[in-house]
Amino acid sequence: MSIIITNVRPWGGPAQDITIDGDTFTGFADAGTHGTDADSRTESSAEVIDGRGLLALPGIVNGHAHVDKSWLGLPWQSYGGEPGTDGRIRHERARRDELGIPSAALSSRVLDAMVGHGTTAIRSHVDVDLGIGLSGIDAVREAVAAYDGALTVEIVAFPQDGVLRRPGVVDLLRRAAESGVEHIGGLDPAGIDRDPVGQIDALVDIARDTGVGIDIHLHDPAELGVFQIELLLDRMERWELSSPVNIAHGFAVAQVDAAGQRDLLARMGGLGVTMSTVAPPRLGAAQLPLHALREHGVRLTLGTDGIRDLWSPYGTGDTLGIAWQFARGSGLVRDEDLLDVVRTATSDGAWAVGRADHDLTAEARADLVLVDAENPMDALVRLPERRLVVGGGRVLRSTLD
Repeated sequence: MSIIITNVRPWGGPAQDITIDGDTFTGFADAGTHGTDADSRTESSAEVIDGRGLLALPGIVNGHAHVDKSWLGLPWQSYGGEPGTDGRIRHERARRDELGIPSAALSSRVLDAMVGHGTTAIRSHVDVDLGIGLSGIDAVREAVAAYDGALTVEIVAFPQDGVLRRPGVVDLLRRAAESGVEHIGGLDPAGIDRDPVGQIDALVDIARDTGVGIDIHLHDPAELGVFQIELLLDRMERWELSSPVNIAHGFAVAQVDAAGQRDLLARMGGLGVTMSTVAPPRLGAAQLPLHALREHGVRLTLGTDGIRDLWSPYGTGDTLGIAWQFARGSGLVRDEDLLDVVRTATSDGAWAVGRADHDLTAEARADLVLVDAENPMDALVRLPERRLVVGGGRVLRSTLD
């Protein structure tokens, strides 16, 4: 299958025609010149889509999602849990069965919502615990399979109820790693398990044995959070861990003094540790420090977190909306910073979904979104409708007709 998308402006530049063969971008030419291509077979058989001069961006990357645990599409569910992480965990455990969570049908609704907002690649945490075993992973895989390769989803086996405080969860994480998930997760080694050394050692042992990545939720604040990150870095150095390691949330990084932050980020960058954020509004200006992360080579990805789940009724599946939230909360107004945030949500998010390249370039995977915007900065601050979404060379959404 070949597609030619005519008259679009990649990254806001001059109008071009983009050729897609199969799941790959194969050509970028000045607008109006696609008819002169020497390969007449491709020209004659291709589907031609008029891009109407719209702004073209790479498909949006959601680097931190929970597509397994939403009630999206069900009747409104009033939140009735206790405050705090542990209270929300208990509330979710008490009610998920009556709502049919997890299921492929509910995960499909979440994926569809994300795709509608231009997302073409996702890293999703999927709960594993003693109550549901690995069934959530099976449900998400079934939902993803319906896209037949047009949507990329990497899975993190996520111990939402803790790793060590529920005997048997470590074994579940190992089984998930051996079953082919890309990453295993952790959760507040001190705040939830109250055994930071034990949890981190367990995760590192599995990663060393199986080669999976580690993607750990870390809400614990300030010095306590930094202490746990340092424990993880210690083990990475000691065991020369080659698996990718990501710190999700990582509020502590923004809560320590300047010297401590500098030293921590320098060490993280040197070891290739990455971070992900959902840019919680409650943080205000205390978002993760974009400039400091860049300075020390700590790559960042953005994600939606949970969407209409038993933790919170909020969420639409729009990762570009999270990028807006991050930029606004961080007080970013200069063009170069706004563009940096858009790249964080698109091309620079390649690492979060296992890609070396995710951009509007020849030979890259054909993931693309069109919006009616003057430039990427305009798209970020206005969040216009996603008019065309292409994933792996297939049209997943279009309002161009």
